[in-house]
Amino acid sequence: MVKNLVIVLIAFFALQITAQEGTASPYSFYGIGSLKFKGTTENRSMGGISVYNDSIHINLRNPAAYVGPNLAIFNNESRPVKFAIAASHNTTNLESSTSSDKANATTVDYMAFSMPMGKFGLGLGILPYTSVGYKLEDINANGQPLNRYRGEGGLNKVFIGLGYKITEKLSAGIDLSYNFGNIQNTAIEFLYDSEGTPIQYQTREENRSDLSGLNINLGLTYRTMISESLELQSGFTFSPESNITSSNTRRFATIVINETTGQELENNAIDVDLEASGLDKTDLTLPYRLSFGGGIGKPRHWFIGAEYVCQNTSAFSNPIVSINNSNFVNASSIAIGGFIVPDYDSFSSYWKRATYRAGVHFENTGLEINNETINEFGISFGVGLPVGKLFSNANLGLEIGRRGTTSQNLIQENFVNFQLSLSLNDRWFQKRKYN
Repeated sequence: MVKNLVIVLIAFFALQITAQEGTASPYSFYGIGSLKFKGTTENRSMGGISVYNDSIHINLRNPAAYVGPNLAIFNNESRPVKFAIAASHNTTNLESSTSSDKANATTVDYMAFSMPMGKFGLGLGILPYTSVGYKLEDINANGQPLNRYRGEGGLNKVFIGLGYKITEKLSAGIDLSYNFGNIQNTAIEFLYDSEGTPIQYQTREENRSDLSGLNINLGLTYRTMISESLELQSGFTFSPESNITSSNTRRFATIVINETTGQELENNAIDVDLEASGLDKTDLTLPYRLSFGGGIGKPRHWFIGAEYVCQNTSAFSNPIVSINNSNFVNASSIAIGGFIVPDYDSFSSYWKRATYRAGVHFENTGLEINNETINEFGISFGVGLPVGKLFSNANLGLEIGRRGTTSQNLIQENFVNFQLSLSLNDRWFQKRKYN
């Protein structure tokens, strides 16, 4: 039954993950969009930490976690095959110094699979890497639009990875990812006559970038018992700097806008020869990313940990788009979180077998606009509900946070994210025993 359910979900999510608008943030206007969280609902519900690993949940942030201890229920002979699928809904209140608005976005977060192979562990999946989704407008003193901007698209990531158990305590792993997608940006300039009446034709500029490239992620995990009941877990990941190839097109057109429907009717258009200026194909630099952290806990009962992430975002550049009032600086974040299971093998209470998670994170996003650094803060909560057999579970997560500021004519985002995921386990390979 689990296998049939997974096949249906894979077919649905594979269609949806490449055709979604996963953000409503005006800050996705910059660079290649807003970075999506590469982690599970379980990670996100603990502030974003990924230093905790077990045998029944996939860890998307550290490929060394594809391996882990065998399960006692399997006579300590193997680990389960794992499936993970998730989606989320985001509600954002956008506030400036003079006005406010509200936006919503629903997205598929990831679809992943992990399979044990002796001392090795295989992982593969697909998830969004960045997302673009904004609608912005400049207003003149008369309340009329001067410029209107909109964007959509983003990058998706397909990955395959391998983990290896070096010793019972130490594991290493590597992910190879292929990033692909496109970003479409449109800008409309409104012109008026001396009496403030819009002229018949407005000017529209359309830019499209089709992106593709490879990158790798290296990981280590270490776990050991430091007393009879306490376990130490730690993790380290490093993604080297890599490039993404961008195939670019640009188009200018004069348009007439239907005031009732907002439909844009094209009059004349011209395609810009970007090859002449060497901008038809450009390389974008994806900066390196480094993370490390650790924590302690009582196995199957509780855990608390912290993780630090830094990224050389200042190395990012995009030759096709130049914005005077913004630049990228090095990004960093710190997350603290954990979980508690009241009684994992309770027969009398279902809720005592549930996993309760919480966490907090602080982030410098690496984006600086009008000399203001765009920071993010969030607190998160979650619960893992046992379903079916072999420790499968449904996970609910809630994140409340703030990004940006209203200073320097910028926008502050107050967001609420709700996540839902399924973490399904099954056993495909069994040693047959005969009496």
